Amino acid sequence: MRHAIVFARRPRLGTVKTRLAQEIGAAETLRFYRANLFRLARELGADARWATWIAATPDDAVADRRTWPSCAGLFPQGAGDLGDRMRFALARFGHQPALIVGSDIPDAGRRHVGAAFDALRSHDLVFGPAADGGYWLVGAAQGIRVGGLFEDVRWSTPDALSDTLENVRRGVRVALLETLDDVDTGEAYRAWRSRA
Repeated sequence: MRHAIVFARRPRLGTVKTRLAQEIGAAETLRFYRANLFRLARELGADARWATWIAATPDDAVADRRTWPSCAGLFPQGAGDLGDRMRFALARFGHQPALIVGSDIPDAGRRHVGAAFDALRSHDLVFGPAADGGYWLVGAAQGIRVGGLFEDVRWSTPDALSDTLENVRRGVRVALLETLDDVDTGEAYRAWRSRA
């Protein structure tokens, strides 16, 4: 079995994408975030090639199942920094292929997740680079084997992907997908709206 995990924060006013909210307002930010989360979960959840999950934060958010799309399984992200939580999510599925996709990537969808799982047939790791230097997707052919992949990564900086790639052990095969944009600023939001 293969596992597609959407990393998500509880969609609540004033708690999601705070940098974007400073530019376009908390209500519009919540509308965007919630709509994209539900769209992505529905699209991925409708594909029988993998199981779809939402890894939720904060952990107590899993208690209110009505908050989340019903088309996906649900589990808490756990404690620690982003790297700790991603390692936990991938390792949850042992030696099975698993990937994590961000919930704020409006151009990501079934085609991209399918391409990532295809890449994991011949590679150990797969990344979907983001235009800002981070990544919108990370996957492992065997989630339990990511080890120290996420150690000492400067999260939310232009160095996040390069830091992570520096942690890749010698001999590990890495595939890169197409670059997509996450929506963290008003400018990125307006660019997405003009495309959409």
